[in-house]
Amino acid sequence: MESSRKLICRQRQVLFFFLFLGLAQAGSEPRRYSVVEETEGSSLVTNLAKDLGLGHGELSRRGARVIFKGNKLHLQLDQETGDLLLNEKLDREELCGHTEPCVLRFQVLLENPLEFFQAELQVIDINDHAPVFIDRDMLLKIPESTSPGTIFPLKNAQDVDVGRNNIENYIISPNSYFRVITRKRSDGKKYPELVLDKVLDREEEPDLRLTLTAQDGGSPPRSGTAQIYIEVVDINDNAPEFEQPFYRVQIPEDSPVGFLIANVSATDVDMGVNGEISYSLFQASEEISKTFEISPMTGEIRLKKQLDFETTQSYEVNIEARDTGSLSGKCTVLIQVMDVNDNAPEVTMSALTRQIPENRPETVVAVFSVSDLDSEENGKIRCSIQDDLPFFLKSSRKYPELVLDKELDREEEQEISLTLTALDGGSPPRYGTVQVHIEVVDSNDNAPEFEQSLYKVHIPENSPVGSLVVTVSASDVDSGVYGKISYTFFQPSEDTSKTLEVNPMTGEIRLRKQVDFETVLSYEVDIKATDGGGLSGKCTLLLQIVDVNDNPPEVTISALTSPIPENSPEIMVAVFSVSDPDSGDNGKTISSIQDDLPFLLKPSVKNFYSLVTRRALDREERAEYNITITVTDMGTPRLKTQHNITVLVSDVNDNA
Repeated sequence: MESSRKLICRQRQVLFFFLFLGLAQAGSEPRRYSVVEETEGSSLVTNLAKDLGLGHGELSRRGARVIFKGNKLHLQLDQETGDLLLNEKLDREELCGHTEPCVLRFQVLLENPLEFFQAELQVIDINDHAPVFIDRDMLLKIPESTSPGTIFPLKNAQDVDVGRNNIENYIISPNSYFRVITRKRSDGKKYPELVLDKVLDREEEPDLRLTLTAQDGGSPPRSGTAQIYIEVVDINDNAPEFEQPFYRVQIPEDSPVGFLIANVSATDVDMGVNGEISYSLFQASEEISKTFEISPMTGEIRLKKQLDFETTQSYEVNIEARDTGSLSGKCTVLIQVMDVNDNAPEVTMSALTRQIPENRPETVVAVFSVSDLDSEENGKIRCSIQDDLPFFLKSSRKYPELVLDKELDREEEQEISLTLTALDGGSPPRYGTVQVHIEVVDSNDNAPEFEQSLYKVHIPENSPVGSLVVTVSASDVDSGVYGKISYTFFQPSEDTSKTLEVNPMTGEIRLRKQVDFETVLSYEVDIKATDGGGLSGKCTLLLQIVDVNDNPPEVTISALTSPIPENSPEIMVAVFSVSDPDSGDNGKTISSIQDDLPFLLKPSVKNFYSLVTRRALDREERAEYNITITVTDMGTPRLKTQHNITVLVSDVNDNA
């Protein structure tokens, strides 16, 4: 209940105070005080006792109070000292906003006796706020065709400070195109305008970024900035331009179809559709159109068909870049086809001596022509032949010569085959070959040679005429006419010529007549083999006649005694000799007479026999004897001869 009364009492005092406050405002001149904003709390504003002419302690006794509208306690009164102090830091912008001056009205109330004093506290601004742009980023789109002098309004900055601490002017960052001027409105606020001083060129600078600075007049001054983005709006005043007016490209000839050769690039500094570019081949020949294609969108040049260095080494391709406004630019692409080792060397024989006489000294046998459609190292050719041949290559890059290195001998090698290899310098290398076949032509440098230097032949003497004695054989390693041989007897005896004949073609030696061992035991003759060039060789035939048992033994009676007297002791009846012209067993003989006769054969000297009586004969018993002497040789078949003799026995008077 006591609290309620106090509250009602205070409310009445406040109402009463404001009533008198209104009266006071309407009347006396207020006392004026000032304080700089942001001054620390408890700072001295004034000594109110002195200002009011009151003695020490009087404010306390009279219940002095400081009253602000709305019961704000901006100040506090020290009743003992009379000092009027700041209760807190004051923020002018918070208290007064843009109102200037910033005055806080208050009253000093003395309750006993009741007395009021009107007072004002001016809060003095300090430069504690920098200008601030509400929009810190501004975008201007200005056509590049805009005339100099054109003005573009800009958004202004705000500064809650007032007076000289408010915005003083605007400046813009250094540039070649724009300046800024500071304008002042009727309310004193300042704002910026952007002025174009120089013609814009979007292709030089498609956009600009400027810094707009708002400066206040404080000391030191404060500032705030905003970014101005100027987009230069394009017009189609530029043709497309290639990065390079001339491109040089190298591409291997074995590159596949679709291979990316080059990517040309043009730029059009215009924007939008004015800067959209399409690429095409410009005034391309049929060959270029068949070989290359270009992407209209990307400028990629690709291979349309296979290249061949050996056909075309380079292409000059003109490219056009055109924008949608029909402006165009051009460039040239020189496409150099790089050789790859895709061709083997070609070898042909320009001249060839197919037949080479043997024993000929160094001579050119063949001339070759070598070529390789490839270039550089791929087209450099090195020729070679096998090492073990009697030839060498005389060095020549395009026309190597095959030269005979030494005399040939047809008898050692009648035909020579060789391979000329042409190897290029590519990696991997390729090669070409040609086969060469050479016939070694014979010269008569070899005489015929017999298989045997001496032929020993045995022939039975009963060989018929025309019988083949022997075939001699000679060979001549020469060929053709020089190797054809004819056979003859070399200086034969007359008897030989009559007995033998030789076949000049075959070397067969045959009997021209019957030979007789008993007449001629052997023949020796030289045979000559002569070739077509007149060279000859010789051999000797030793012909041994072989005896045959063609002669029966012969009996020759040297002495014969007839009659012989009877009763005589051993008497030599006959002496005969035996002969046989055959030889060997054919000439050996056996002689005999009948066994039943009283006679006996006794050999004496060689081939002589004596026929003697074995006992005394008796004429009366037998007066005549017929004796057959049989001589048989030992040949096969055995031949024999019989010789008959008659021996008479003469009578003696031996019987009475």
